[in-house]
Amino acid sequence: GSHDSFSYWVDEKSPVGPDQATAIKRLARISLVRKIMKKWSVTQNLTFKEQLEGGIRYFDLRVSSKPGEIGQEIYFIHGLFGIKVWDGLKEMNSFLEQHPKEIIFLDFNHFYAMDDSHHHFLINRIRSAFESKLCCVECVEYVTLLYMWEKKHQVLIFYHHPLYQEYPFLWPGNKMPAPWANTTNVHKLLQFLETTLGERSRYGTFHVSQAILTPQVKTIARHLIRGLKNTLVHRNLPMILNWVKAQKPGVMGVNIITSDFVELVDFAATVIALNDLLLEEDESAT
Repeated sequence: GSHDSFSYWVDEKSPVGPDQATAIKRLARISLVRKIMKKWSVTQNLTFKEQLEGGIRYFDLRVSSKPGEIGQEIYFIHGLFGIKVWDGLKEMNSFLEQHPKEIIFLDFNHFYAMDDSHHHFLINRIRSAFESKLCCVECVEYVTLLYMWEKKHQVLIFYHHPLYQEYPFLWPGNKMPAPWANTTNVHKLLQFLETTLGERSRYGTFHVSQAILTPQVKTIARHLIRGLKNTLVHRNLPMILNWVKAQKPGVMGVNIITSDFVELVDFAATVIALNDLLLEEDESAT
């Protein structure tokens, strides 16, 4: 999976998003500040289509209305506004049309400046984009590839808002827990990933291991111009990837793993290769 999957394009000319503190909104009236924000808001280089072609199947999505804009249009957001959600959904659906056996997970986990009418608008957009490809809520253990293929479903939507209860194709957010380490220290991150894996529910939910480092205010202040990729990601990705390689999938192990800048190392291929361990277990059991 990819972290802040949509952030490959953010609009430095638009106002700062409602996910930011008031002090930052004031500062961001200065054009240079928005340029610096962009360096720290972007966590991916690849478009949705490129991520899908590279093997990414879980997408971490944060969305917002644009305060002051007429209508109910919803945009992706991470400090700065990204593309319209509708455009991203259409791009994903186009990939799924061409690859009918591929399955994706869309995790809508942060909502900003949205009332119920915005939510209903967004949910109807989701339904319009994917239609019969949407998989209704089911016991997690039943949702195998065979199950999805037989029903011709390709999309699971996780929606971290109470309105999920009104739509059978919206899975509750608690079915996709994604504990967050909130650290710049790679050793603390790996310890956190180990601890939360040990504590994860064995049945009834998916589980996201967020293999990401998060800049603190002082990190950004020290490395203003370098940005997230050059300050934290580049030098720590090899150690994170080594941790991934040492994992085992399945009930007692990893399920979904997310990263920043998924193309910088062979991240997707490394995670996908873990599934071979499950195949080996099946073969040895038969």
